[in-house]
Amino acid sequence: MLNGGLPRYTGLNVNIPVPGPEGIRGIRVVRQGEGRWEEEFEHRIDPRNKDYFWITGHFKNYDGLPDTDLFALDNGYISVVPVHYDLTAHHAIPQLKNLLEDVQEQ
Repeated sequence: MLNGGLPRYTGLNVNIPVPGPEGIRGIRVVRQGEGRWEEEFEHRIDPRNKDYFWITGHFKNYDGLPDTDLFALDNGYISVVPVHYDLTAHHAIPQLKNLLEDVQEQ
């Protein structure tokens, strides 16, 4: 990648697992897995007797397939996910255009 570059507008999301007894097993180029962070907040008191909240929680993995970053990390691999910043749902544009046309005709 350093020599050949990346496609235009592409970045890399790289995550490194905590090495297990076997160490890091390798690198996998994968897709982003589906999941979400379920946040919880703990009320705590600091040394000056002031209140604060500490964010905690756990991650819910909805995607256990082997072509994901979640699977790679859980199995001791470095995950590399190519990402881009265009969040447009291009596949939804035709459907939304049709809906708009239907509404405008009414």
